Amino acid sequence: MWTTIVLLLLLPHPLSSTDTENSTGFNQSEIGSEDFSDASVKGQTPVGGVKGRDTCSIPCDITVKLLRDEKHSVCGQLQQSLLSFGRSTRKLIRDVMEEQQRALDILSSQVTELMTKVQTLSFEVQRSNSEIYSVRPVQSHGRDCSDIKDSLVSVVPKIPSGIYIVHPENTDSSFEVFCEMDYMGGGWTVVQRRTDGLTDFKRPWADYADGFGNLAGEHWLGLKKMFYIVNQKETRFQLHVALTSQDDVTSYASYDDFSLDSETQFFSVHLGRYAGSAGDAFRGYEQEQNQDTAPFSASDVDNDGCNPFCSIDNRTVESCSTQHNHTGWWFNQCGLANLNGSPEDAEQSQGQRTNILWDTWRQNGVPHTIKSVTIKIRRIATNN
Repeated sequence: MWTTIVLLLLLPHPLSSTDTENSTGFNQSEIGSEDFSDASVKGQTPVGGVKGRDTCSIPCDITVKLLRDEKHSVCGQLQQSLLSFGRSTRKLIRDVMEEQQRALDILSSQVTELMTKVQTLSFEVQRSNSEIYSVRPVQSHGRDCSDIKDSLVSVVPKIPSGIYIVHPENTDSSFEVFCEMDYMGGGWTVVQRRTDGLTDFKRPWADYADGFGNLAGEHWLGLKKMFYIVNQKETRFQLHVALTSQDDVTSYASYDDFSLDSETQFFSVHLGRYAGSAGDAFRGYEQEQNQDTAPFSASDVDNDGCNPFCSIDNRTVESCSTQHNHTGWWFNQCGLANLNGSPEDAEQSQGQRTNILWDTWRQNGVPHTIKSVTIKIRRIATNN
């Protein structure tokens, strides 16, 4: 529309009859004049003649209106462009956020799946630790692990360690034990093992008498079963204690004779000569620390010799079992050994999950922090 108006304004205005007449008169009067003759000769256009009709200017108000309309049009187009850009930007941001959310959801799902697999693997590792040896008892009977080894050595090239069934002499029933057939020639009957602190050794007398734990892992065989094994006719047993510290240093203590009295005498322990690198903690350094010949004690059966109490490191102790967190051992005024020890509090023990005591095993005068221990017995040759 505005283009049409501009074109109309630019066209020459039609002349009225009066203008025509005036123009004619003007031209006629000028024809006879000298100026017209000179203009014709020179080929010049008279001032105010045709040139005035060919030149036309746009009024200022229309120019302003045109510029204003053009500015409004440009602003409108710019607004539309900004709105379109804003919508595109918001859509792009929304798409990016949705894509990131999908990626986070996938990552969260993968993390959850990985945690599930880790838990499953942890359970499998725990189970495999229990099943690292044959869990099902091997159907090869003997009086003890030494007897089983002697009877199988000529038949089986390599006798595996694992759970076997033994039937000691002069007993009415058989029971399962763990036999170590690889350690120092084999034939060892394991009577105690501590490895990871997962088995609770805070037990009453009945548990220590009958035994508890997992034979393939942490366990206490039981005082009654130990008594049956070591008190067979014409047998003599060696006791071996294998220790491992928190920094994986190993040591041992061995006694060339080991026996127990009956339950009526509270399974008092008897030990032979000591050999090893961990020190003789069973006997200690002084007579009052000697645990050889001591009866077994538990939290509910006190035979520790503290009557009515003992003074240890300027502390009054009424029960060694209570002092050692209700665990059982051959205490004699507490002494320097308790391989069944248990920490009173995990935080107080700085994360240590076992509190195994063998005080004579030291480094630079400081007792080793013991991570694991295995107590085992094996037949040795007799002079008979």
